[in-house]
Amino acid sequence: MKKLLLILTLPLIAGCGLRSIPQAKNAVDAALAETTNQYKRRADLIPNLVNVVKGYASHEKETLEGVVAARARATQVTIDPTKVSAAKLKEFQSAQGELSQALGKLLMITENYPNLKADQNFRDLQAQLEGTENRIAIARQRYIESIKLFNNQVSVPPESFVNSLFYHYDKMPQWDVTGEEKTTIEQAPKVDL
Repeated sequence: MKKLLLILTLPLIAGCGLRSIPQAKNAVDAALAETTNQYKRRADLIPNLVNVVKGYASHEKETLEGVVAARARATQVTIDPTKVSAAKLKEFQSAQGELSQALGKLLMITENYPNLKADQNFRDLQAQLEGTENRIAIARQRYIESIKLFNNQVSVPPESFVNSLFYHYDKMPQWDVTGEEKTTIEQAPKVDL
């Protein structure tokens, strides 16, 4: 009788998050790993870009050093998918935002160096960097979606009942915009034709 009852209730339990909650957690971990992978790709491209610019803009030393320093800080801050906290995620985002700003300054320098803009190596690196920034945006969007799905699984009934009985997961912190990025977002871009 107990076995029959167990067999009859198993499909009900399975449909209420028994498998979907761990699957959602795995999706979050994978999405975060892809996001950090794209940030690593960007960090790997930066030394090449800096070296090409150095050849043309040797007196822009401060900006180049700023990019190198921001890259170093960004690569020092790592994030462990199994131990994501709001504070650690914010620290990671801040370091990456600082690097984004430094890269923006570096790319603005190219306006003063027409020969640099015409250099094939620079154009190739710039295209790679732009592609990487797009990949980062997509990876962050996928991470945000996977966090939303996971948080719904652990906080919205009926799956939340299974979470409270078997797993005890808390909602995960969502990706947010850092202070520097908020300032950039709030300022309207200037188009000068």
